[in-house]
Amino acid sequence: MSALRAIHKKVPEWKAKIASEIRELAEKYPVFLVLDLTGVPAKHIQMLRKKLNKIAIARVVKPRVALKALEALNLPVKELEPHMTGQVMLIFTNLNVFEIADIVRNFVTRDYYGPGEVTDKEILIPEGNTGIPAGPMLSTFGRLKIPTKVQGNVIYVAKDTVVAKPGDKISPELASLLQKLGLALKEVRVKIKCGRDGELIIPGEKLVLNIPEYEGMLRNAAFDALKLAIELVIPEPPVLSLVFTRAHLQALVLATEAGYITNETAEHILKTAQLKALLLASEISKYAPELGLEVKTPTPQPQVKEEKKEEEKEKEESKELSEEALAEGFSALFG
Repeated sequence: MSALRAIHKKVPEWKAKIASEIRELAEKYPVFLVLDLTGVPAKHIQMLRKKLNKIAIARVVKPRVALKALEALNLPVKELEPHMTGQVMLIFTNLNVFEIADIVRNFVTRDYYGPGEVTDKEILIPEGNTGIPAGPMLSTFGRLKIPTKVQGNVIYVAKDTVVAKPGDKISPELASLLQKLGLALKEVRVKIKCGRDGELIIPGEKLVLNIPEYEGMLRNAAFDALKLAIELVIPEPPVLSLVFTRAHLQALVLATEAGYITNETAEHILKTAQLKALLLASEISKYAPELGLEVKTPTPQPQVKEEKKEEEKEKEESKELSEEALAEGFSALFG
């Protein structure tokens, strides 16, 4: 009889009301995040709610109540269940799931380290006036190996001093001193357990986007696509413009090497001939004393190198278009 009575036990009204609200919100909004509130100060949660006020609805809920409500909507509760533990808050929104995750993840407040907490950064006590009267606190500074001096009955830190490194535990004395100095150095963030986008459940660690990396990948893909379009001579105005430019450069190099004189090639042919003559004279001059010859080079060797570099540069330009030209072509091709 006791077991039967337990089965038919009435669900508390407050639980039914919360479950109904969660179900309605999940029907209305296609996206929600599950946040872990374990160890998060109430002040941070309040400020996060205020931050999300116009773009999302936040509800602190018991995991089992939320699961029961979401189960009625045929959502993948089995995938949600491992994330619905401890203290959780659901954030319902119409924003993209990655966008809302980025907003929540980058929302940071600061708090004081408590005794026994482990720091994930270097903690430095800055040089200067502490505002603390000289007295018993001097011994605290001494035990923490912070050099001090007293001026006007006030304790001054003599120089910047590192009192903790990443991975160190905060001692009760250090925690107390940081509060007295007003150094709230601990960054408080809410951990994202998972996110729901339609029928898809995405773990929190997968909701991190490296925008600069993706921009670089898209940019490289765009340049590769344009290079391929140029090689295939795709009949699009921006592509053909670059194709004609490259063809002109290649023709100019070929005509110069073949000695075909035109108004455009004459100067290049003469420069090339001069360069070859100078290089030959330079090479012969190495053996001139043995042959009893005197070879004069009209142009200094550095100039020869400079002209050679210029010619090589022109050839290189004919082989591959500059990134700037490709960027212009891509912009014209895709708007």
